[in-house]
Amino acid sequence: MNRVREYRKKQKLSQFSLAEKVGVARQTINLIENDKYNPSLNLCISIAKVLGTDLNTLFWEVEDNES
Repeated sequence: MNRVREYRKKQKLSQFSLAEKVGVARQTINLIENDKYNPSLNLCISIAKVLGTDLNTLFWEVEDNES
């Protein structure tokens, strides 16, 4: 799971706009948001920069140990 969709919406960007800014197709952003594509490290860094956050925030899954 990642937070790309959440942060993209916070920035009020469409999938198309984000895709243009990082140099990929809109479909690639859709696949990333739906955990159906593992982007390269360079693409992850580009997405994080455009969304104004860091890799850990976007892509690191935090498990809740309070069960």
